[in-house]
Amino acid sequence: MDEYLYITVLSRPQESEAEFKTRLSTFWTHMLRHRESDFEKVYAETIAFEKVQDRLSRKYLVEAEVAPVLEAEMQAAHLEYQPIDPDDLYSKYEAVPPEWMWIEH
Repeated sequence: MDEYLYITVLSRPQESEAEFKTRLSTFWTHMLRHRESDFEKVYAETIAFEKVQDRLSRKYLVEAEVAPVLEAEMQAAHLEYQPIDPDDLYSKYEAVPPEWMWIEH
């Protein structure tokens, strides 16, 4: 069975939802165009943003092996994220609708 990790991406403090959506869209478009095989290892994303103190967050369920690549790419794109615990593994069946949207590849 494949092993997955959660990555929680954070907005800037006080950043609007529209601005955060734009930055996420730009990031994932970059991944799709320049690192397609890595992008294909991103399985699902949460439907709604959540609040983490004064920030918005969005979670992604990714294959464990791609997490280091995504960390490096997010750092280069100046996207903040919560620390990723490589030992906190999940099955893809834990990302179910309606809270999660599976990403078509």
